Amino acid sequence: MRRGLVHVLAWLLATGAAVTLSWWGVHTVMAATAYAPPRALPVTATDDDPTTQGAEPLASPASRAPSPSPTSAAPRPSATPPPTPSRTPTASPTPSATATASGQVKAYDTDGGRAVFDLGDTSATLVSATPGTGWSMQVWKTETWIRIEFSRSTDRVTVFCTWHDTAPQVQVETY
Repeated sequence: MRRGLVHVLAWLLATGAAVTLSWWGVHTVMAATAYAPPRALPVTATDDDPTTQGAEPLASPASRAPSPSPTSAAPRPSATPPPTPSRTPTASPTPSATATASGQVKAYDTDGGRAVFDLGDTSATLVSATPGTGWSMQVWKTETWIRIEFSRSTDRVTVFCTWHDTAPQVQVETY
């Protein structure tokens, strides 16, 4: 019995020493690192898709214009219902808008997600695009238009912003 107790005690000491040494090694390595949360990758066009020829990838979050602060945002009207989807192109009402140095930031809420544009006098930029729960998203961008397509199963919602020779116009199409 005494021999078994010595073996168990030796095993406990060896295991404790191994765990302590492992923890100390990992702690030493990890203490010098800073955790950076994962960032979303920019959406890029594929070469085999003919609708994306000449499309540019979106700018990284660090190079985008800063989003407007909550204190400068216009209050969101609570009585305004979200735009209803239709099968024909329609201009979507803007539930929220904020003036910026380059234009006006307008958000378009759809069944598939939310698209926010900075609409200037002669051009527009995409501020953000966020798919709704269960929806996926693709973005195409050229010098004269931006297209965002939200998709889920067979449902499609497209937000299309154009400004070729005109002020920027946004259309929302549901298929």
